[in-house]
Amino acid sequence: MLTSDIAKTIAGELSVRPAQVEKAIELLDAGNTVPFIARYRKEATGSLEDEQLRTLSERLTYLRNLVKRQEEILGQIEAQGKLTPELRKDIEKATKLQTLEDLYLPYKQKRRTKAQQAREKGLEPLANAMLLQAKTKGTARDTAARFVDAGKGVETAEDALAGARDIVAETVTEDASLRQDIRRRLWQESRIETSLIPDADEAQTFLMYQDYAEPVRTLPSHRVLAINRGEKKGCLKVKLACDADAFLSRMEKRIIRRPSIFSDELRAALEDGWKRLLFPAMEREIRAQLTESAEAQAIKVFGVNLRQLLLQAPLAGHTVMGLDPGYRNGCKMAVVSPTGQVLDYGVLQITQSQRAKDAAAARVLKSIREHHVTLISIGNGTASYETEQFAADLIRENKLKDVHYLITNEAGASVYSASPLAKEELPEYDIVIRGAVSIARRVQDPLAELVKIDPQAIGVGQYQHDVNQKELKTTLDAVIEQAVNHVGVDLNTASPALLSHVAGVSAAVAKNIVAYRNENGRFGSRRQLLKVPRLGPAAFTQCAGFLRIRGGKSPLDNTPVHPESYALAEAILKELGFTLKDLEDKGQLSMLSAKRRLMDEKQELQLAEKLKAGLPTVHDILDALVSPGRDPREDLPAPLTRQAVVKLSDIKPGTILRGTVRNITDFGAFVDVGLHQDGLIHISELSKKRVKHPLDVVSVGDILTVIVISVDEKRSRIGLSLKQVPESARHQPAV
Repeated sequence: MLTSDIAKTIAGELSVRPAQVEKAIELLDAGNTVPFIARYRKEATGSLEDEQLRTLSERLTYLRNLVKRQEEILGQIEAQGKLTPELRKDIEKATKLQTLEDLYLPYKQKRRTKAQQAREKGLEPLANAMLLQAKTKGTARDTAARFVDAGKGVETAEDALAGARDIVAETVTEDASLRQDIRRRLWQESRIETSLIPDADEAQTFLMYQDYAEPVRTLPSHRVLAINRGEKKGCLKVKLACDADAFLSRMEKRIIRRPSIFSDELRAALEDGWKRLLFPAMEREIRAQLTESAEAQAIKVFGVNLRQLLLQAPLAGHTVMGLDPGYRNGCKMAVVSPTGQVLDYGVLQITQSQRAKDAAAARVLKSIREHHVTLISIGNGTASYETEQFAADLIRENKLKDVHYLITNEAGASVYSASPLAKEELPEYDIVIRGAVSIARRVQDPLAELVKIDPQAIGVGQYQHDVNQKELKTTLDAVIEQAVNHVGVDLNTASPALLSHVAGVSAAVAKNIVAYRNENGRFGSRRQLLKVPRLGPAAFTQCAGFLRIRGGKSPLDNTPVHPESYALAEAILKELGFTLKDLEDKGQLSMLSAKRRLMDEKQELQLAEKLKAGLPTVHDILDALVSPGRDPREDLPAPLTRQAVVKLSDIKPGTILRGTVRNITDFGAFVDVGLHQDGLIHISELSKKRVKHPLDVVSVGDILTVIVISVDEKRSRIGLSLKQVPESARHQPAV
């Protein structure tokens, strides 16, 4: 592949025009961020979306590395004097690194192999004679006798034949086309076999993989990762299995073209090459590829889950009491105002004596009334069930009609509590109280709070600790960046952690923004950002459109309109008969919204042509003008809140429940139905139609009506179904 072919190749993969890719590459190479290009350079890229641009960026890196590797390999082979026109052509047209390495393998410097030792003994002509299979009189042993040379360590004709077989085995198994053919067939015909090591410490965990076998082509990613984990822990023996005789027969048909005195020697060489060289190499490759694909799938699912979690609707406007459950050390409590300030805190004993529980109830009730708490956020960890019962009883007994509670995924709260960021944000509070503050704040604004936590600690994936940690971090960082820039960030309230995920803003610049805000007061306009140390014009261009200012000098500062388009926005308003001031008048804004709804594509195009602007930019500005300060998460359903506890004793097959999707894996969705443990909707129970992946049906944060199909109290497992819910129950209140 030539460098000039890269844009065309990526365009074909993305099903877009090469010109779009070329412009996107140009913008990326100039240092522009993906969110900025996706939002503010639509005319240049033909409106390539965020996901397309990220894929484009990844493929660009891969193909540039491919071209670089091609150049290195061509140089290496040419230096050996072995580069033929045919080989050059094959190398230049390779589009995969694996194909490239297959072509390079015969010329690659390796450790001193048996074949190399045989060549040093002068046995390559004998090996070539074997491969040529020429009609020769006598026997193979007679021909080999001519190569006996005690001085070189070839004592007998059999020694010569053995050395020649080593050369043949290596030569044949390094043939690029043969390797590609065998690799392809192994993917179709081989299987992974596992056996349990019974005396291993955690053997019982992997009991299902005792004497287990499954074709490679159907092995799902979560099973690959489970098998890998079992092998790593010393609980499983794993191997690739296939019909070796069938593969050897295929190799023989390819290599042994006619009967000759060397036919038996060739068969022996091929069998040795298969067992010693080719199959072990293919087994390593296939298992590595299985792992790579499984990790990529797991990382993808983790990323999708994380994005859905980050973009859950915030429960803004509530004074929230966060409860971090616990037994021995008590339940930690923190009351947080609608703006995130800590109003009250303490430690409650609700699982000890009745006297301690009564004292805790009095303490909580006093705080609820004093601070007008309307929502209680209960962490889902240890003692969560008892804490939920405590909250439900308190609400019922005191007739707190305006107070509800919900169970919050507390994953990562303890990680945040012990972090330098938490210590910096909440220096006056003990580490145990910080966790309760996080549990309260994450329902007020999930995005703003969860970005403070290492995404790998949030726990919305599968086998996240078993995958490539660098790849996982890269993907999750991109997901957070995408979510933050999609929503936008309030410049006057955002934490450094949130600001650092805005396009073009580094962690150091984020701290400088907050320091400038603390020293000079609220930002009045986006332009003030240029006064922040180390935030120059280039960074300003990237980040300005994603930062919002409520009540600033210009109402445009509270919209996604980029400062570079302010003049265009004002011109659009003028054409529609409005001014900037009208954006601050509810009546005028309502009229503008009505006018916007009546505009069709033709009118938008006419407006864009009249103002000599791009249609995508005009379209986006029109949408932004009618809803200044709008949070795109407002359109999502609010989290499910409760006032009464669901008891396990009330749950039996056939029970209808309402729940929130907490996590999605390749094999199903875990749903919080108000019990200590989440229930599982297996992929087969999601829909009456065939489902390729649970993400095609449900998302993290979805509120579902489900039916219980199994209860296993001993294993703390609840089986749920979505497809079996009666139609009459889908829109009715559930338990």
